[in-house]
Amino acid sequence: MSLAIVYSRALTGIDAPQVTVEVHLSNGLPSLSIVGLPEAAVKESKDRVRGALLNSHFEFPARRIIVNLAPADLPKEGGRFDLPIAMGILAASGQIPQEKLNQYEFLGELALSGEIRRVKGILPVAIKCRQQQRALFLPKENASEAVIAQGIEAFAATHLLQVCSHLNQIEKLTPHHNEQSSLVENNQCTLDLSDVKGQHHAKRALEISAAGGHSLLMIGPPGTGKTMLASRLPGIMPAMTEQEALESATVSSISDQGFDISKWGQRSFRSPH
Repeated sequence: MSLAIVYSRALTGIDAPQVTVEVHLSNGLPSLSIVGLPEAAVKESKDRVRGALLNSHFEFPARRIIVNLAPADLPKEGGRFDLPIAMGILAASGQIPQEKLNQYEFLGELALSGEIRRVKGILPVAIKCRQQQRALFLPKENASEAVIAQGIEAFAATHLLQVCSHLNQIEKLTPHHNEQSSLVENNQCTLDLSDVKGQHHAKRALEISAAGGHSLLMIGPPGTGKTMLASRLPGIMPAMTEQEALESATVSSISDQGFDISKWGQRSFRSPH
């Protein structure tokens, strides 16, 4: 069959809507077209995918290839669709089986060598993937972040060949396990308000703000201790619930800095400096 359907996910804020990658091979002059509102980085994936397939010793079909990223009105950006596009081409050309592709979702940027590189926003993808009861193939660098979503079956791969070997049942990957500390252990803040000497009125204001859930505005010249005090506010706040920790981690996950797994369960603090 010259039509293959692969599932992936876009990134819209902290949401990860499903994207259906449809790959069709037909007769005609050899070409590769990507439709479905792709931005520049997605359009460039055709060159990355072609190089990755050839350098991984797969055949790149010398046919007319159309890749549709549905829904068509949802903007697609980044290199996150490289892996699902490659899997769609391999499945449509009969190089990997496509019977069980509906059980998986794929996400990852491909290097020309076939290596799978990390992408941002993995945690919201893992949460949605868990809701759909599908397993997730993703870059190994993102695996620790993905398994924060308890119950997700995440297969971490460093190369395109590992994914294909798993689907061809040659060498199966084992699901990545949750290795981070428990939420209770990580709730301990490293900065303690007791370290601050003096500043009695400011410390009293912090305690009232934390106890009542109030906002707090600090005004004063540089060097008076505003950042020092604010950085210790999370240490006197109640421990985060599982849902609060997931929401906080999701916001960090979509940022360019990414989510630091060592800070799982800790209330975040962003320095104004």
